Amino acid sequence: MLRLGIDLGGTKTEIIALDGAGHELLRRRVPTPQGDYLGTLDAVTGLVGAIEMELGQRGYIGLGIPGAESADGGLIKNANSTCLIGRPLRRDLQTLLHREIRIDNDANCFALSEAIDGAGQGADVVFGAILGTGVGGGIVVHERVLAGANHIAGEWGHNPLPIPEEETLPPPLCYCGHQGCVETWLSGPGLAADHARHNGQTLTPELIATRASQADTACAATLARYAQRLAKALAQVINILDPQVIVLGGGLSNIDSLYVSVPSLWSQYIFSDQVRTRLCRHQHGDSSGVRGAAWLWNGN
Repeated sequence: MLRLGIDLGGTKTEIIALDGAGHELLRRRVPTPQGDYLGTLDAVTGLVGAIEMELGQRGYIGLGIPGAESADGGLIKNANSTCLIGRPLRRDLQTLLHREIRIDNDANCFALSEAIDGAGQGADVVFGAILGTGVGGGIVVHERVLAGANHIAGEWGHNPLPIPEEETLPPPLCYCGHQGCVETWLSGPGLAADHARHNGQTLTPELIATRASQADTACAATLARYAQRLAKALAQVINILDPQVIVLGGGLSNIDSLYVSVPSLWSQYIFSDQVRTRLCRHQHGDSSGVRGAAWLWNGN
């Protein structure tokens, strides 16, 4: 069985071919035609045609997108690639490629990849948390993505951060129109903004983490606040979902200290006498999204 996974990103569109055992056969990428819906369709169909010609096989196609399909009509919603919003992406691609296509949110694809053969392999329930330019999440139960009634399961980034510290009020405004969303605190820009508020310095998240590891007092304090907030936010996930594994992805998942500090902090917010949930770094890294798209055909 040939599975083709496509990761439709803001700057690049990538395709991967996996055999029946999940081994990578080929991978290709092209620039995403930003703001161009018809160009995006052409890019996806072009990648599929090229890789199938090279392999001499017809594949099952899964597509990961930076948004979701509406439960009412299947049009795309909540996409930061705004040219997709309100478009019948699945229908259009199925017409062009003459087969069924499975589409899911890119964070769900990340979680699925890590649950099947990544850091969460073997766990019944896996929560994938992406900490990058934005904050997203996906839920996988018994190696299947949980979409939910409204197709928004796992969207923890747009819940308000619980129990904010007094000095953080009023909470920052999120692009979604609400205030104090988890994303405004735990994204890369959120970390940088918090450091600037407290210290008047504009530093990248990577530099903050590096300086914190070198005993820079201000950066260490910023990272400590970040870990405390991440512990609070993930504690809410554990209280509701109680996953065996939480896998971190995105640029901030590369901060080594989080895997020690966050589990040491979150128990005070979790409604249990002990916490068995494991916090893990991603295994497949940037490849998780495209691999997870291919695994949308898991079991078929």
